[in-house]
Amino acid sequence: MVREPILFVGVDWASETHHVCVVGPDGAMRRERTFRHCGAGLAEMAEWIVAGTGAAAEDVPVAIEVPHGPVVESLMDRGYPVYAVNPKQLDRFRDRFSPAGAKDDSRDARVLADALRTDRHRLRRIDPVDPTVVELREWSRSAGELTRDRARLANRVREVERFLKRHRIRRITADRVLELLRATPVPVAPGTTEAAVAHIRSASERLRLAQRQLRGARREIGRLLRRLADGGDAGAEPPGGQRDVTILSSMPGVGRTVLATLLAEATQPLRRRDYQALRLCGVAPVTRRSGKSILVVRRLAAHPRLRDAVYHWARVAVQHDPVSKAKYAALRARGHGHARALRSVADRLLAVACAMLRTQTRYDPNHPRAQHAA
Repeated sequence: MVREPILFVGVDWASETHHVCVVGPDGAMRRERTFRHCGAGLAEMAEWIVAGTGAAAEDVPVAIEVPHGPVVESLMDRGYPVYAVNPKQLDRFRDRFSPAGAKDDSRDARVLADALRTDRHRLRRIDPVDPTVVELREWSRSAGELTRDRARLANRVREVERFLKRHRIRRITADRVLELLRATPVPVAPGTTEAAVAHIRSASERLRLAQRQLRGARREIGRLLRRLADGGDAGAEPPGGQRDVTILSSMPGVGRTVLATLLAEATQPLRRRDYQALRLCGVAPVTRRSGKSILVVRRLAAHPRLRDAVYHWARVAVQHDPVSKAKYAALRARGHGHARALRSVADRLLAVACAMLRTQTRYDPNHPRAQHAA
């Protein structure tokens, strides 16, 4: 028999301090306190929540905005059931206490605790994450940052072409400029050549370093994906486990980067095979309905890394998968734009992925349903 919680906790987290509020089953605030963001502070917070109540940690649910991070991991490590509250949900729960929309740390912590008390069945409980997936998430994000750094540095090295475009010089190309620069040099003031060479050498060295680090990050991502594919207990499905990696990698358009991003950033929805939650990465539109007026617009509030990964997944699938290519062509023929058609293709791919994960089957382009969709 499931025991009812005797306390409800809300944590308004921040980069330096965390405001914690504890309420009882009647909604009355029992106590509140602020803790510093450090190892000792988080340990003290976990002990303070149940201190003097005689309650066990598993009987005291905690609500917080972020679904991951040291605060969440510290609480889960001590046995607390932790629930994630979406910032949009929190904004609406806040109206119960302040119709004017006023915001402060103390009120937000109490709003979180009270939302957990009244609407716990509507909130999503956070499950423990496999350590390999946590490591994969960090390497995946590092690879994304290094890719942006490499592009930025490469653009600086190729700044000649941008200079010509900015000043609308069409009578000479970037290749011609480089050819002239490599010819007999034009006399300049002493030190000018040395300064220019030092600048270019510095940029090229940083570019080489970024490229070297990016190759290392990609090697680590490949190693972790192989570990997830080969490891795990065959009797219990781990997060992003053996079958998940194999099934997702069999889908058209899923490469190493997309696969790593899906496993790292959508761990909980993939574990639950939650198609509706996965659609919130940007493929599900937002419908605004009022009276006879209906307006369907693109969803802007989405996880940026997951949104980009799903976009590129659909883009590559359209190039190589006949079913996705046929769906894309049909949508364009109906008047949809390129981005809108790709979002619909991605929506279908997410639905197919969830169905495959539930049935534990790999992608089969010759499946009767796939042929019918084409």
